[in-house]
Amino acid sequence: MSSIVTGEAVVLELRPAGFAARMVSALIDVTVQVLVFFVLMLLVLSAVTASDPALAQALSLSLVVLLFVVVPAAVETLTRGKSLGRLVMGLRIVRDDGGSVRFRHAFIRAFTAVLEIYMLAGSLAFMVALFNDKSKRLGDLMAGTYALRDRVVAPLPQPVQTPPELAGWAALADIGRLPDGLARRISRFLAQSRHMTGSARTVLAAELASETTSHVSPQPPPGTHPEAYLRAVTAERRNRDYVRLDRQRGQSKALGERLHRMPFSE
Repeated sequence: MSSIVTGEAVVLELRPAGFAARMVSALIDVTVQVLVFFVLMLLVLSAVTASDPALAQALSLSLVVLLFVVVPAAVETLTRGKSLGRLVMGLRIVRDDGGSVRFRHAFIRAFTAVLEIYMLAGSLAFMVALFNDKSKRLGDLMAGTYALRDRVVAPLPQPVQTPPELAGWAALADIGRLPDGLARRISRFLAQSRHMTGSARTVLAAELASETTSHVSPQPPPGTHPEAYLRAVTAERRNRDYVRLDRQRGQSKALGERLHRMPFSE
């Protein structure tokens, strides 16, 4: 995981592509390019070799430049760092500052790939990518780019649960509606508390618990930890809201069935 600080002092967490993913992506792209090249070469040679060998050589060279430099650079620019292999593997080429690549970056990468991937059978790209933390090949080092994992499965947030020692109290407590601002702050705190230091976590939990007490009666048992108190209040409010909405949905369904019975359905 790498971090980039934007001009607004916001830290962006980016995940560089792994070495294996880049290898598979490059293998897909190279395979497709080589197959298309050979098919087009057969068509060109069968059409003009006999009549004009010099023209056939010129067309062959133009085809090499077109397929291995111009087309990859154009595709990468228009798709903002994508290619067929990267689309399959969920990768994207970005600048070192996290921005989208431009034609200059894509052209440098494509031009360098002729040497390090095609002429040297990928050995140079393999060695360079193997010994840097972002799996950059020579073209990436020259262009100031790297491969980013564009398709990352986001973990599902774990629902807040009532601590077992507060389950009895929460079931009987009168919990009023919390102000929207306070509810949002509690939700953000509970989602991020595991990343906070111990002292800051305790202080903030105590502040939020103090603001919440005026909306809850009776108060929790003496000695209850502020964070456990916040978790119990949040979980109990969610469960009660769910029950209330489920009851309203059932009533609306029953009312709808009554309205659509005979003779109204005729």
